[in-house]
Amino acid sequence: MPGMPEMLLIFGIVVIMFGAAKLPQLGKGLGEAIGNFKKAQRDAEREISQAGEIDATPKLDRDQDHKS
Repeated sequence: MPGMPEMLLIFGIVVIMFGAAKLPQLGKGLGEAIGNFKKAQRDAEREISQAGEIDATPKLDRDQDHKS
């Protein structure tokens, strides 16, 4: 994990590259992206758990069908 000097250096580079006026827009965009990612992850986990409940029904064995 980067320490305080490394974080300040990264922040300084970002300010130089994008300008201080663009930082709020960049922060907002990053926050929205993280929020969308977390929402998609929750939705995927919910779908997987629901699929697990549905697939709990017993399935026929294919070998039994061929032995008849």
